[in-house]
Amino acid sequence: MERKLMRAVGLQRYLPIEDPESLIDVELPTPGLEPHDLLVRIEAIAVNPVDTKVRAPKDGVEDPPKVLGWDASGIVEAIGDSVVHYKVGDAVFYAGDITRQGAYAELQAVDERIVGRKPATLDFVDAAALPLTSITAFEAFFDRLEIDVESANTGETILIIGGAGGVGSIGIQLAKAAGLTVIATASREQTTRWVNELGADHVINHHQPMRAQIEALGLNYVDYIAVFNDTDSHWDTVCDLIKPQGRIVSIVENTRPLNMSVLKMKSATFCWEFMYTRSMFQTSDMIRQQELLNYIAGEIDAGRLKTTRSETMNGITAANLREAHRRLEQGDTIGKITLLR
Repeated sequence: MERKLMRAVGLQRYLPIEDPESLIDVELPTPGLEPHDLLVRIEAIAVNPVDTKVRAPKDGVEDPPKVLGWDASGIVEAIGDSVVHYKVGDAVFYAGDITRQGAYAELQAVDERIVGRKPATLDFVDAAALPLTSITAFEAFFDRLEIDVESANTGETILIIGGAGGVGSIGIQLAKAAGLTVIATASREQTTRWVNELGADHVINHHQPMRAQIEALGLNYVDYIAVFNDTDSHWDTVCDLIKPQGRIVSIVENTRPLNMSVLKMKSATFCWEFMYTRSMFQTSDMIRQQELLNYIAGEIDAGRLKTTRSETMNGITAANLREAHRRLEQGDTIGKITLLR
């Protein structure tokens, strides 16, 4: 039986965002469901740098149009045969799977194992700002850096490079909740105020030499470093500032070779965080993302974390999404830009 059509925003060619054909309003068939899938009616979405990177100019034509978008909140409208954690009518939030069609649409099929229950105290638009960045920061800190979520590392120091961005904004809060002393970077008055309001203990400028700023805080090294902004340009600095036997994580791919040998004398650890690893490779612990999103929802509802939404556009349309992409590509956004259906 032919599936009904739904409205979506997609791309057929990979074009500069200034081109009106870079993102277009389209109609596509309603997604079919795999056994573990939920069919979610999208209420709100958020945009992320990964959206702009996937859309960036390159060769290729998509037929049918490719739908981007990996942050959403909505209502479960149908479930697959093997779904056990959700029912029709549940309010959910999630970051989805980069190998499948995204959330710039009326409806999306998503595996229940990477979906969390929407925080009860948030509306859909505030909830949509959280999934991708929360998963990324949580995995970066507690899986990759091996910080203890129950505060066993209280008093240790973490340097968060890119504190005012989406991941940094939730990362500051998670690190503080785990008892760490948080040093966040920001370079403008507005971003400095933002990270202070989120709970950073100290703020330094990543456009200025960081060693002198760290020493001015009475420190020679920091225990952990999270690179949420430009791995290439900060590499020498993080290798200098990391404590012997410390740990570094990055979420930003390098464009030139990284000199790993400089970490040898310190026996320091470097690791990557990519939040789509579990869904992309269907890892045996894939449901971990459902669990951590439910943890985030619980912390939100308990008042220990807050949304990182900075502004909202009305309407999930190609025009609005082109504007959101344009602003993300400028590189000076604070928190998360969201769109309400």
